[in-house]
Amino acid sequence: MNKSTIKFLTDFGPLLIFFIAYYKDGGGLKLAITCLILATLISLTIIFFMEKRIPMVPLISCILIVFFGGLTLYLDNPIFIYIKPTIINLIFAITLIAGKYIFKKNLLKIFFQNKLKLTEEGWSLFTNRWAYFFLFLAIINEIVWRTQSESFWVNFKVWGLLSATLIFTLSQTSFLNKYKAE
Repeated sequence: MNKSTIKFLTDFGPLLIFFIAYYKDGGGLKLAITCLILATLISLTIIFFMEKRIPMVPLISCILIVFFGGLTLYLDNPIFIYIKPTIINLIFAITLIAGKYIFKKNLLKIFFQNKLKLTEEGWSLFTNRWAYFFLFLAIINEIVWRTQSESFWVNFKVWGLLSATLIFTLSQTSFLNKYKAE
């Protein structure tokens, strides 16, 4: 298996396992969360052995999955797993905004320094777009888990948030071309 396939599996495998475990023979949320925690820990271990380091985003995600998933299982209350996407997206949004406006550091520019070359205006706007998008995801997750059934939320978490992120990412192509640094 090549490195990009392994990276894809470590990024999305735990989410797919969560989904399958939830619906497999009426597994439900407890089984799905247990599988998600284990799959995430395994993914992080694989990433460590592949890269000889653990990138910040997967590490933060793993910590939050173990923490909120563990609380859900221990306290037998699904609210903790429901709010995890909200909290992750708020952390990302606040981090981008604080980095830009308080610490005067464009964190996306630092994160993507070897992959994207944008003008300073482009980096500023790109950071704002992602911060607003993360805020949008947090708000929409809150609306969905508070107004819909558990199974609807599971489908939304797996397919809705993933699709929204993919669509948003792809929609940035013309923006990135417009603000590309020469």
